[in-house]
Amino acid sequence: MKSCNSTFRGAIGAGLIGVLAACSTAERHSGESGSAFQRAEEPQTIQSREATAFTQGAHADRTNAGSLPASVGLASWYGGQFHGRLTASGESFDKNALTAAHRSLPFGTRVRVTNLANGRSLLLTINDRGPFVDGRIIDVSQRAAEQLGFKNKGITRVRLEVMG
Repeated sequence: MKSCNSTFRGAIGAGLIGVLAACSTAERHSGESGSAFQRAEEPQTIQSREATAFTQGAHADRTNAGSLPASVGLASWYGGQFHGRLTASGESFDKNALTAAHRSLPFGTRVRVTNLANGRSLLLTINDRGPFVDGRIIDVSQRAAEQLGFKNKGITRVRLEVMG
């Protein structure tokens, strides 16, 4: 009976640690100098690819070839302090990879992000959740922000198209 009770107590303790870890938050760089915001953990369930979820908080049009409309809105970037930390998808964040965070698109989705200020465009892979600032539709990696030409500015207007 003694070993059964200690096993039960160990399982309860491990479960409590898991619950507390799931409730934690992490800061994320917004791309604007001197500002950061808190990242709230989201459920691990992947939301469906509904156009209403995709375009939430952004202007939508039907210019892309996919079934979802293109979105136009603000993009920001994150890098340095998150390099090597786990993303919501479970992979390690690489500030030099061509990846992005989106609130609802499934992990692994490829998106074309076009900087509307200069016309530069990149294909990125969704591997994280965010951004958690109203009015923004995507957070891109530091390397993506450099290649899209808005790292120094911090944010820019983009067109976001789901490629698959």
